[in-house]
Parts: sequence; C-alpha cells; structure tokens
Amino acid sequence: MRSALIALTLPMILAFGVAVAAAQEAGQIKTSKGAAQVERAGRKLPAKVGQVVQQGDVVVTGADGSVGITFRDNSLISIGPDSVLAIDRFAFDSTTHQGAFDSSLKQGTLAVVSGKLAKQSPEAMKVKTPAAILGVRGTEFLVRTGPAKD
Repeated sequence: MRSALIALTLPMILAFGVAVAAAQEAGQIKTSKGAAQVERAGRKLPAKVGQVVQQGDVVVTGADGSVGITFRDNSLISIGPDSVLAIDRFAFDSTTHQGAFDSSLKQGTLAVVSGKLAKQSPEAMKVKTPAAILGVRGTEFLVRTGPAKD
C-alpha cells in the first residue's frame, strides 16, 4: 500500500517541481562579453552564455560589457555597456501567446526585437526608465537612459 502511494504521488511531485522551474525561466543568455553579471536573490552571478534568466533578475554590465538574451516568447534583448536592466515580470503562455513582460532600464542602453507577446498583445510589453514608461507598439526599438537623479 505504501509503495503504491509513493508510486502515485512521486510523479505528481516531480511534475510540479518541473512546472515551477519552467515557470521561473524567462529566457536564456545567448551572448555575453566583458564585465557582466546577473543579480538574483542577493547573489551576483557571472552572466555566462547558456545561463537562464528569471523574473526578478537584474542584469548589470560594466564599461566593456554587453549581454544578449532570448526570452521564451522569442523576444531578443541586447543590453549595452554600463547598463542595469531589471526583469520585473515575465509570464508567457506558449499556447495562446498571452502574458506580460515588464522590465526597468535603470541606466544604459537596451535594443529590443519584440517577440510573440508584443505581436499578440502590444500592451503586454513595457520598459520603464527613470523618466518614462514605454509601451511597445512596434517590433524593434532602442532605449538609452542615464542613471536616475535623486
């Protein structure tokens, strides 16, 4: 009886764990050059090619750094030197292409080619800067901002 119970519940627990892990994955680093790191839950991780990025991560590049990320909806983001980008919210349903992608460019440059989210629902993708909130209505754009002034 106990073996049968374990045999029935173990696959459900494992499936739930895989679903949670997949839900946290927003995208993957495809290129990384120079000084670049991902800040996650108080830890600073080197931004390496193949590394997963998650909702809540902050990508920071140094004077010689740049990072390219492909998100699950096929949005492409290129973060330039001396930049700080927070991935505030990322949710994507691969079946309906519904969801939300909110990020904050605290300083630096950001080039974006929007993916399935913005194509399905243009209001689903937003980039905040210290001076403005940009709603994505096209497919490609570039944002540049200086550090926030107190």
